[in-house]
Amino acid sequence: MNEYLIEDSVTRLFTQEVHRGLIERAEAGEFPATLWRLVDDNGFTRLLAREDDGGIAADWETAFPLLTALGRHQVPLPVADTCIASLCLSAAAQAVPDGPLTVVSEQAVQALSVQPAGEQLLLTGTLKRVPWARWCSHAVLGLGDGRLALLDLTGAGVAQTPGLDLSRMPADDLVLTQARATPFASPWPELIWPIWTLGAAARASMMVGALEFALDQAVQYAKDRVQFGRPIGSYQAIQQQLAELSGEFASARVAALVACRDLPSLQQPSAPSATFSTAVAKVRAGEAANRGTAIAHQVHGAIGFTYEHALNFATRRLWAWRSDFGAASWWAERLGQAFIQGRAEGFWPALTQRVAPQPLLVP
Repeated sequence: MNEYLIEDSVTRLFTQEVHRGLIERAEAGEFPATLWRLVDDNGFTRLLAREDDGGIAADWETAFPLLTALGRHQVPLPVADTCIASLCLSAAAQAVPDGPLTVVSEQAVQALSVQPAGEQLLLTGTLKRVPWARWCSHAVLGLGDGRLALLDLTGAGVAQTPGLDLSRMPADDLVLTQARATPFASPWPELIWPIWTLGAAARASMMVGALEFALDQAVQYAKDRVQFGRPIGSYQAIQQQLAELSGEFASARVAALVACRDLPSLQQPSAPSATFSTAVAKVRAGEAANRGTAIAHQVHGAIGFTYEHALNFATRRLWAWRSDFGAASWWAERLGQAFIQGRAEGFWPALTQRVAPQPLLVP
């Protein structure tokens, strides 16, 4: 299965199954069980995992159409997070649990007390705003020390406090009281924060899909809305705004695609450019979301700010995802610091090789 077959398959599936009513019910707290079963049965949730674990060992470039489709269709499911978790487990020869999975970044885990207990760890503390937690059975945690850990969210010592992100999707606090987790070595020792990096690249790719939806909506509205006897899209000011939005989308798409090409997978275990390319993608996607959502809403005028119009489902996701796994400012600051420390002579070689002259993430 290549990326073109995946793109056709996910587009057909999501076009048929994802609609406004389903998204609204998910925002009200109902888990889309039927849609999850269809996505899971088609193999999309374990696309990156080994065949023995239900996947096809795809690389991230092959999965890119799936990630963008999640944003374009505003799919209210933890598909990307399950892909990341299943890859981490499968690449480390760990069993992959059934059902939806989520991930917890290394930055979030810093708030926990982590104590060894034989072959397991005892975790105590609060994990803030864990995506999709209430709908997931397990979470893969980045420990920040070269290890990952699998946490049973239904096990003893795990309590949840419900919360929502800006898209009104689950973002729950997990209160842990000596909760047991099973640690395992990260499959990619060169990635200092693998969950943070993979999560940021996935969110950047999903943002590309949401930007495409916003662009399509704005273009269509500019064709349909007539003012002073002409479609507003015939006016130069509107055309300039749409051209700028198109440019934001195109540049974000290229950056996210390059990041996916550089991410580690079962086919590409070594990924020296992953962190650098992910940083660029998250910065570019975040900046595109800021300007792109403003333009899309300006073109639509007052109607674009109403809940009844479809535009809000994409723009609210863009606003939520731009801060997941590091905002654009977070990544931009670390890129800048790395290049300053690398000095002038290291700038061009690092840029052309897509490898920062100094580590971007310091444990």
